[in-house]
Amino acid sequence: MTDLALDNQLCFKLYAASRAVTRAYKPMLDQLGLTYPQYLVMLVLWEWHHLPPAQPTVKALGERLMLDSGTLTPLLKRLEQMGWVARRRSTQDEREVHLGLSKTGVQLRDQAYALKTRLLCDSGVDLNQADVLRDGLDQLLAQVRALSSSAPTGPAAR
Repeated sequence: MTDLALDNQLCFKLYAASRAVTRAYKPMLDQLGLTYPQYLVMLVLWEWHHLPPAQPTVKALGERLMLDSGTLTPLLKRLEQMGWVARRRSTQDEREVHLGLSKTGVQLRDQAYALKTRLLCDSGVDLNQADVLRDGLDQLLAQVRALSSSAPTGPAAR
């Protein structure tokens, strides 16, 4: 029965760690006026600002963050209202929405960087250990995504 004990479940440890990290980030994000999901969007847009993808679209953002457009649209709308993000329809395909940062959205990165650096220093986290953990989670995520994409779906899978 210990196989089903909560503390033996990797999924629970990942869930609990994710919630704890999100809580630790909250004071920093409150200072920036961002929620955690908005912060994730801004991280990608800051990346794209320095190394733009061929198509900086809502669809590409969704793929990067593993979120659907129904989840992203309200986030992006709010970030646009705050003056940090610009959205515009493609002239070639009106269904495509291109994304970019405003000048203040670019400047927000410096504030976020300073706060995140302080958060890491104050937490006492061993940065080398954190790098090893992140790399391991990258591998786990890739394996789980590969497994879920090859799993049969539909009535035949039941």
